[in-house]
Amino acid sequence: EVQLVESGGGLVQAGGSLRLSCATSGFTFDDYAIGWFRQAPGKEREGVSCISTRGGVLYYADSVKGRFAISSDNAKNTVYLQMNSLKAEDTAVYYCAAARRLVDAYNAGEYDYWGQGTQVTVSS
Repeated sequence: EVQLVESGGGLVQAGGSLRLSCATSGFTFDDYAIGWFRQAPGKEREGVSCISTRGGVLYYADSVKGRFAISSDNAKNTVYLQMNSLKAEDTAVYYCAAARRLVDAYNAGEYDYWGQGTQVTVSS
């Protein structure tokens, strides 16, 4: 059974930091790219970042460049999203997703498996 389980969300003040984790199982981790997406109330889901577990970082959204860092621990089949200098506009449910083949890493429709999400709330 494929599983992606996000953790690490919570309530933080603006300027603070959180580290999200995406623990995966049930598929060959090294064969997939893992992306982070977020969805704020009333807004569409947007891509935040993506990493190829073999080839490195694929992208960061402009809104998070310089503040967020994605990384993977292939021994643990886990991807992390370190979020620093958080802003109120980063408030959203954050999802991780896995894709076997990607043409457009920003496109949520290209991902095969999704986690349930973790809430991040940044108070201003």
